Amino acid sequence: MKDISLEQLLEAGSHFGHQKRRWNPKMQEYVYGERDGVHIFDLVKTRDGLTQACDYVRKVVSEGGDILFVGTKRQASEIVKSEAERVGMPYVSVRWMGGLLTNFGQLSKSMKKMADLKSKKATGELMKYTKKERLLMDREVASLEKFFGGVTNLTGLPKAIFIVDTHKEEVAVAEAAKTGVTVVGMVDSNADPDKVDYVIPANDDAVKSIELVVEAIAEAVEEGKKAKAETAKKAAEAEESKTEVKPEPEAKVVEQTEEKKAETKDKPVKKTKTKAKDES
Repeated sequence: MKDISLEQLLEAGSHFGHQKRRWNPKMQEYVYGERDGVHIFDLVKTRDGLTQACDYVRKVVSEGGDILFVGTKRQASEIVKSEAERVGMPYVSVRWMGGLLTNFGQLSKSMKKMADLKSKKATGELMKYTKKERLLMDREVASLEKFFGGVTNLTGLPKAIFIVDTHKEEVAVAEAAKTGVTVVGMVDSNADPDKVDYVIPANDDAVKSIELVVEAIAEAVEEGKKAKAETAKKAAEAEESKTEVKPEPEAKVVEQTEEKKAETKDKPVKKTKTKAKDES
């Protein structure tokens, strides 16, 4: 991950929290001060939180885990979708579907249904239905695509979930806690940091602030994938370089066999002495 300076965070407006009357007292340790009734974040802690979050994301991805990107608010939706697609990670950018984590098995059926309908449409299998039936199917696919399009390739629970605005996405945070999924999140001054495993205290309303953080997390994902590929490559090379036990040449084996035969032939045969019995 490229180093993010305090100046970059300042220019992005990451230091602005919510109005003092809307704050959560648990965020006290991340607040530097107050100006015009608005809390100001300590950007040193913001940078530290982002660095720790990126390190964790990189480690998870390098070990083969998935990171689910979540950002459904207007300012974050397109950014989250774009960056998640770029790095090949699942995402939710329209609306969090209740039970996506706690009832994944049931919702995965809807994902399979969507994939099946899209496949049949592409191969022309739906042409046997009437025009009205095809229209209804198209509407169903569009609806499913809207809500499940970003998680179609998710085959199981993700290892971690990255959330923009943990206060707004409180249902996702609660489901992650119930299922043991690690939460990495942008936490504004009105949110509860105790529910988040990796806290990134920052302004989750400003577009530039969201872009800066989401791009940093996406870059950590890319680095994790590269590390995973390098590890796999080294493992394959190590496997190939293992020395195999070579069989002895046939001529040498024949020679050793002839030597053993000669040794056996030259050995004197021991005669067994029998004692004659005295005739009575």
